[in-house]
Amino acid sequence: MASTKLRTVALTLLAVACAAAGLAAALVSSGVYNVAANRQHLKPVYQLLDIAMRQSVRYHARGLEPPRAADEAMLARGAQCYRQHCVQCHGGPGVAQGAAGQGMQPLPGPLIDATQRWSAGQLYWLTRNGLKMTGMPSWEFRLSEDDLWAVVAFVQKMPQLSPPQFAAMAGQDWVVGSAGHAGRDDVFQPCRPPVRALRPGDAVRGQRALYQYACVGCHTVAGQAQASPQVGPPLDGMARRTRIAGVLDNTPDNMVRWLVQTDAVKPGTAMPAMGVAEQDARDIAAYLASLR
Repeated sequence: MASTKLRTVALTLLAVACAAAGLAAALVSSGVYNVAANRQHLKPVYQLLDIAMRQSVRYHARGLEPPRAADEAMLARGAQCYRQHCVQCHGGPGVAQGAAGQGMQPLPGPLIDATQRWSAGQLYWLTRNGLKMTGMPSWEFRLSEDDLWAVVAFVQKMPQLSPPQFAAMAGQDWVVGSAGHAGRDDVFQPCRPPVRALRPGDAVRGQRALYQYACVGCHTVAGQAQASPQVGPPLDGMARRTRIAGVLDNTPDNMVRWLVQTDAVKPGTAMPAMGVAEQDARDIAAYLASLR
């Protein structure tokens, strides 16, 4: 008797699951669900995505702690990096987001209350890795570890800042309460990773770098989750090719040269210079050499 009841319950749950999967498949294939950025997600969809995001961040950021306590120099550096890279989407005390941030869906939102939702380690993980299917980019290849933690320190400081204090720390002539602002960028050093001793190429890191430098926006790689661009040649079998762009022998050093000095190697090429750092180019070259 008990086994019959369990079987009935199991079959009922299976039927419900199949019906839900069928409904979801029909919704997706019909195109009815509106993916336009000027329309909000349905509340259940938003809640599901939000829960999944929060749980994922908590899981992957577990154990991450700031390497040291924040001092004035660290906060100043964080303010500089925040101004250069973050304020256009997240705004600040008395400063609205820029047009791009305001038009995103889901809305990036201000970070003034970020410390109520995220720990320092979680903020670091979010900044370093970004979030899929949102406008939040990964800064792993564009900010040093020190700068990543400096941004975290400044974000944690922001709830204590008045609009004038925020403007003073960021070193910016903000138009308070407006998305427009005039800058004094010439007096600041850009927040870029420092030049370090070069190491041999890392193919695993190179695969990530290929995405972070938007190479897959023009080139396809078989088996990778991406769109199907028809701009540049596919990168499959790159290791078997004898030439790079028709002008260089296909060697790791020449691939690095091509990625770093694209215009100089082939003036007038349709491939734009992507600002690839040399170490990142070494890693990308190592990954491309593995594509046979």
